[in-house]
Amino acid sequence: MKKRTLGSELEVSAVGLGCMGMSEFYGAASERDDAESIKTIHRALEIGVDFLDTADMYGPYINEELVGKAIKDRRDQVIIATKFGIWRDPNDTSNRSIKGKPEYVKTAVEGSLKRLGIETIDLYYQHRVDPETPIEETVGAMAELVKEGKVKYLGLSEASAETLRRASKVHPIAALQSEYSLWSRDIEDEILATCRELNIGLVAYSPLGRGMLSGEIKRFEDLAPDDYRRHNPRYMGENFDKNLALIEKVEEIAQEKGVTTSQLALAWVMAQGQDIVPIPGTKRVKYLEQNAAAAEIILSQEELAAIEDVFPKNAAAGLRYPEAMMKTVNG
Repeated sequence: MKKRTLGSELEVSAVGLGCMGMSEFYGAASERDDAESIKTIHRALEIGVDFLDTADMYGPYINEELVGKAIKDRRDQVIIATKFGIWRDPNDTSNRSIKGKPEYVKTAVEGSLKRLGIETIDLYYQHRVDPETPIEETVGAMAELVKEGKVKYLGLSEASAETLRRASKVHPIAALQSEYSLWSRDIEDEILATCRELNIGLVAYSPLGRGMLSGEIKRFEDLAPDDYRRHNPRYMGENFDKNLALIEKVEEIAQEKGVTTSQLALAWVMAQGQDIVPIPGTKRVKYLEQNAAAAEIILSQEELAAIEDVFPKNAAAGLRYPEAMMKTVNG
């Protein structure tokens, strides 16, 4: 597996593994298969995918516990990234709020360390920027965790260019995690250039458009009743049909190249810069191996132009999140 560097020195596999869907959001809770998920994590490490992504709000909490269980006897093989900052009410997990106060940072890290069963988190992100707390205060508290040896590198998620500049004055930021894919390219307007100016790597979440860019989803009705994508604007009504039509054109290019649609979409993300690491999520070994193989795919300028032609920037129909959630991105 090829390697890429986030920030100045955090070396990770060129493709990571998003673990969120192993515990929540995509499909019925009854379909959770921790044994299969652990098998997938172990296979990831075997083939060199060493960059695992989780967060305390996934579950909540159970995803960190799952990852901790999977890496218990192989800590030295893995780079663990987790996040704090989206608090969910244990009695009503749909009730959530953004928290970035220093005292909350210190409490959150202890919970994550315990659930993961590790002494140091490799990359610790603020999951969403708290509009009520100056970023200098939040990152200042995160910097204390680095001094204490509880965290090695700091990251932010869905932060604006201005927030990145302010945060970097307090402590170096190794990575920004933001949505980036063929159908979500808003960071190209300003944020990506700012990352490069400040030497901040980009970790691209949902690089497969929450599954849509895999080419495997053909009907809205195939989504489980509690699958959160049923409430995502890009999956609803006419938007679904319009986006499916776009993806079918990408499928044709993938078939011509002899790769899967997922692999083409991931190769496109990686072709946008050596400082970008996609973290496609899966709980199946088959898809993990497919995704990892995308790191070997080289797209020519002609192929990149062909993809751009059929799926230009801003072509996707619908917002990438429901309107209320859009207020929390690029903060």
